[in-house]
Amino acid sequence: MSITTLVKVIQDIMRKDVGVDGDAQRISQMVWLIFLKIFDDKESEWELDTSYKSPIPRQYRWRNWAKNDEGLTGEDLIQFVNNDLFPALKGLATKANVTKLGRVVGSIFEDGYNYMKSGNLLREVINRIENDIDFNKSEDRHLFNDIYEKILKDLQSAGNAGEYYTPRAVTQFMVDMVNPQLGEKLLDPACGTGGFLTCAIEHLRNQAKNVHDRKMLQDSIFGIEKKPLPHMLCVTNMILHGIEVPSNIRHDNTLAKPLRDYSPSERYECIITNPPFGGMEEDGIERNFPQGFQTRETADLFLVLIMKLLKPEGRAGVVLPDGTLFGEGIKTRIKEELLETCNLHTIARLPNGVFNPYTGIRTNLLFFTKGEPTRDIWYYEMKHPEGVKNYNKTRPIHIDEFNIVKEWWCKDSKAGRARRKETEAAWKVSYETIKANNFNLDIKNPHVTEGVNHDPDKLLKGYNKQLEDISTLRDELKAILSEALNNGGGKD
Repeated sequence: MSITTLVKVIQDIMRKDVGVDGDAQRISQMVWLIFLKIFDDKESEWELDTSYKSPIPRQYRWRNWAKNDEGLTGEDLIQFVNNDLFPALKGLATKANVTKLGRVVGSIFEDGYNYMKSGNLLREVINRIENDIDFNKSEDRHLFNDIYEKILKDLQSAGNAGEYYTPRAVTQFMVDMVNPQLGEKLLDPACGTGGFLTCAIEHLRNQAKNVHDRKMLQDSIFGIEKKPLPHMLCVTNMILHGIEVPSNIRHDNTLAKPLRDYSPSERYECIITNPPFGGMEEDGIERNFPQGFQTRETADLFLVLIMKLLKPEGRAGVVLPDGTLFGEGIKTRIKEELLETCNLHTIARLPNGVFNPYTGIRTNLLFFTKGEPTRDIWYYEMKHPEGVKNYNKTRPIHIDEFNIVKEWWCKDSKAGRARRKETEAAWKVSYETIKANNFNLDIKNPHVTEGVNHDPDKLLKGYNKQLEDISTLRDELKAILSEALNNGGGKD
């Protein structure tokens, strides 16, 4: 059974339950159950080390109440989950002498809730999850990416705006270009389900040669996520990718802390993120930022925050919409600050539809280094592959489409960037030009002229406009001729 089919089957079972109201609650219910299943599978692996001790009390471990197909069901199961299981798991967050891993489990259940009222239906769901997925099998473990992509798509259709699954090709390219190194601290301040972090883990794992290196990797990955459901998915994702104690993945709003309160120890060598855009923060959040940068627009605030949290010579890769590039007012001041305090050396302009079906907004990848001002910005405009007019669910962007950009990129250093060449897709713009243009970063490709538009609707609209213009001109000519003839007759 495919993951998509399994998720649909589970949701169909939940639809029969009177306690579950809508897709958002069904998804939340499914996620905490899947987390406990995955956590138990991982504990079986960790127990090969005889020193491992589970932070979850014995009677609340998945294997002891869920694993048996003929185990607790009906009203007994509901009573156990509501009155025993959830209070015990939530209590781990504040329990004395609990391990870091125990606190992680407690934190992700802080906002958890069992919506199901039928213990028989809940048993059906549990049996499906238990019998159809084994996350100790590598092939099933890789399917987790499919699970949370399906969950995010369902969240989007359920009306939870702002949940965007960043395509794997984009996360992989950005991590490759920022190129984090073992021993550097890496942050995603809006980590969602952990797509950038998992790519970074794989990137760093190739550098880890021994136990000390692997421990260093464990301690170098940081993420913060505001919403409870993506946070739970991210923690689960980290565990599946070998971060055994993901205590650096926090459930919090990164923007809620005043910028001045960040200490020098809270700085990072690498920040890679796709901050929420198109949304507005709650009243008062903007007061956490300096006077000239106070806005409620989420993407703008994250850009200011990233500049603050980067260490000197720290590197960032950030997904931002076109609106940030050409926006004025506070956006202009933020871009001026970015160019004066960081070297914004590269902007990769993505083709239309990369984030379909979540949003059709055009997006860009900004790469910058903190500590020296921008002198020149290189732009690279990506196009759809031949024969592809747009991306969609069945035809997403592929990592090999970035190969031509990587070949052009050269080594990410001053010397490397000095070897870059202008092409039909790449061009360079000076800081002076950007400043003279009021820090508008929406610079069009100078090597491309306006192409002929072959869109039938637009062509028909243009044709009708031409007909209207011709008709108007004909009427004006008739009036002129009529007036001339009349005037001429009077003179004769």
